[in-house]
Amino acid sequence: MNKKCAAALSGGAVLVMALSGCSDDDSDNKVNDWAKSVCDQVQPQLKKISDANASIQKQTADNSKPADVQKTDSAAFQQISDAYKAMGAAVGKAGAPPVGDGEATQKAAVKELNESSAAYAGLKKQVDGLNTKDQAEFADGLKGIAEELSKISRSGDQALQKLQSGEVGTAMAKQPGCQKPGATNSVSPAAKP
Repeated sequence: MNKKCAAALSGGAVLVMALSGCSDDDSDNKVNDWAKSVCDQVQPQLKKISDANASIQKQTADNSKPADVQKTDSAAFQQISDAYKAMGAAVGKAGAPPVGDGEATQKAAVKELNESSAAYAGLKKQVDGLNTKDQAEFADGLKGIAEELSKISRSGDQALQKLQSGEVGTAMAKQPGCQKPGATNSVSPAAKP
């Protein structure tokens, strides 16, 4: 059952890791400076998300006891919640990107990152409330959490897609801080448990 959680959780991180983009066009120095200010703050958060995914996958691979799974998942959800919150703060602190409609794009991205943070904090609360003494009840609870994770990972990523499009996306793609860390994680939201 925890494999579903790991798969859905991994999918949620894909939204943010997509910031790496894939364009080679030159951008204005102001846009590049803006992208660098955001990406330098994003990199440690992407690593936290990757590490949280790895901890859940390791716990899944170990066929661990419910209490151990609960402890790992709870810590991972908190770590991911904190990472999304920090990314929202980084985008907010950087100000609007110096492009047309930059302020609206920035506000939408910050809102979505903060909503993702809140959603993962909610999942932490849910997993903390699961009964680890009853294996079947715990498995049912994890199933519900996996469904929530799936919704979170599928939820609208339009703000982030807009943030990473055009000149801003090109500039972000060039920044090492916005490139996906060397994660061993290859689980996608479509992966079967």
